[in-house]
Amino acid sequence: MHIQLVVFDMAGTTVADDADVAFHLREAVKALGVAPTLAQVNAVMGWPKPLAIRTLLEEQGLAATEPEVECIHRSFVDRMVRFYRTHVTVAEVPGTTHVFRWLKMRGVKVALDTGFSRPICDAIVERLGWAEEGLVDATATSDEVALGRPAPDLIHLAMRRARVTDASCVVKVGDTPSDLEEGRRAGCGMVVGVTRGSHSAEQLAACRPDYLVPTVESLPDLFYRLARERAQASATI
Repeated sequence: MHIQLVVFDMAGTTVADDADVAFHLREAVKALGVAPTLAQVNAVMGWPKPLAIRTLLEEQGLAATEPEVECIHRSFVDRMVRFYRTHVTVAEVPGTTHVFRWLKMRGVKVALDTGFSRPICDAIVERLGWAEEGLVDATATSDEVALGRPAPDLIHLAMRRARVTDASCVVKVGDTPSDLEEGRRAGCGMVVGVTRGSHSAEQLAACRPDYLVPTVESLPDLFYRLARERAQASATI
């Protein structure tokens, strides 16, 4: 596989998340008098947030109107933008910037796709310095596509913005089942699950990714190992 582009998820994969997203999503939903469990919130991680909100409300027996969903989503966006711009705990997953630089030095483009909307994505990229350093070639957010995860639209948008046309040359990396299914539906040449995010190794293994790694920091070692295996296989032919 000739890798041209790696598409990374954000919260839980490249952006440290100590259940921060789940907390703020639950707090926003509480405006309608319901309190979903953490397990219920984790089940919709990676989804477009309006769809996640609607699903959580329905699970609590509440058929919310579109204006109510939109109001809760606006509250969630405001919370998350404020959090990512100001909170002292905001940080990248250790090693993420190093991996971005490592890929760029080898001519591989870097993209981010996310269930967040554009304002939250931009707040994160600016806060972590990735925009200023030019480490990210493209970003794609759920409010910019017709269908969010697990549909392939986000990856296809990231590919267009990064000017990559062959999905078989794309690696998708994420920490949720919806990330992995998204990569499969997009026809990515490799789908990699990150096991120290919102879901366990067992949960992600059930989605049949090509590989599982503890964190994004492990990606260079994975790519080196695969290159060695290919070289050894070629030498035996």
